[in-house]
Amino acid sequence: MIGNVSGGITPASFAIQRSESGDVSVVLTGHWTLRGMARNAEPLIAQLLPYGRDPEVQWDLTQIVLLDSAGAYFLWRASKGKPPLHFKARPEHLALFRRWAARDVPDNPGVMAHSVSLWSILSYGLRTAVSHGYDFMALVGQFVLDLVYLVQHPKQIPIREISATIYRTGVRALGITAIVGLLIGIVVSYLSALELKAFGAQSFIVNILGLSIVRELGPMLAAILVAGRSGSSMTARLGVMRITQELDAMNSMGISQSQRLVLPKIIALIIALPLLVIWTDAAALLGGMFSANLEVGINFRQFIELLPGVVPVVNLWIGLSKGAVFGLVVASIACHFGLRIKPDTESLATETTNSVVTAITLVIVVDAIFAIIFQGVGLP
Repeated sequence: MIGNVSGGITPASFAIQRSESGDVSVVLTGHWTLRGMARNAEPLIAQLLPYGRDPEVQWDLTQIVLLDSAGAYFLWRASKGKPPLHFKARPEHLALFRRWAARDVPDNPGVMAHSVSLWSILSYGLRTAVSHGYDFMALVGQFVLDLVYLVQHPKQIPIREISATIYRTGVRALGITAIVGLLIGIVVSYLSALELKAFGAQSFIVNILGLSIVRELGPMLAAILVAGRSGSSMTARLGVMRITQELDAMNSMGISQSQRLVLPKIIALIIALPLLVIWTDAAALLGGMFSANLEVGINFRQFIELLPGVVPVVNLWIGLSKGAVFGLVVASIACHFGLRIKPDTESLATETTNSVVTAITLVIVVDAIFAIIFQGVGLP
């Protein structure tokens, strides 16, 4: 069944050949492309489906003039997923079928629902968790080894990379952390004042603001903002380097990815995040002072004089230590997911999202661990 040539395009067609032994072969000819199948796609699929159901039928694609992704998908469905194992075709055509085979989805959603069991879901989740855990531990272990090596060889410390990362993650985040801290301080002070007025305990607003901001809200706000802003940037930057093959180039030149990419980011965030915690605390306390002055009449001088007495200085050290640990967590997670990105844009978007979500979740988990460990420390 050979169609007429029109505009240089030979319509997609096929012929059935039977050998003396009774073997049946489907021989395809013409242009199996979107244009070549434009006029006769429905008749072709109706005629090919009976042969696709027969496992003994052989398919010969060697006489096809041109095949694109649309034609490969059409034949993949018509032959009931036989290629590339049962197709006789040129290597470049088999590559198209392998692409569809990797993305194959059952036509009937009900079949998928029944074929995916609870055990398969759990086993897939377990394999993924083990893979992430192994890669993350390898990254942290390599970081420790690099740190020991650089302590022994201080001239090789990547000072420029560390300082540049501190600038990107710390200095450029001052604006957003100050605004958010100021607003959170105002909100906490306003809500606290409403309750304290009912009990005539307006002076305790300093206790509430000081402990909540210095010990909890300041470190948490700074870490979450950095995870969303700088953590995603780190992951995306590594992903783009994967897509543009810069990471492969580094490997071919013998440059350590861990020393030049991972270590500077982790060290920079360990340094920058505690400083951002102090900055966020100051902005939040400033907002709380303004709100307390308006709501309960505590002036700025009185607020500043009362603060050291009701908030022991150990709370500040707890907050700063949280900041350093949060920096380690956020940077490690960002680098972990960044190095797992595959050279395609879909993986870049997925892993960047996973990086932010995982980093924020782990920050909250680590904060809960700190709360349990230091539950009796720093209270007036």
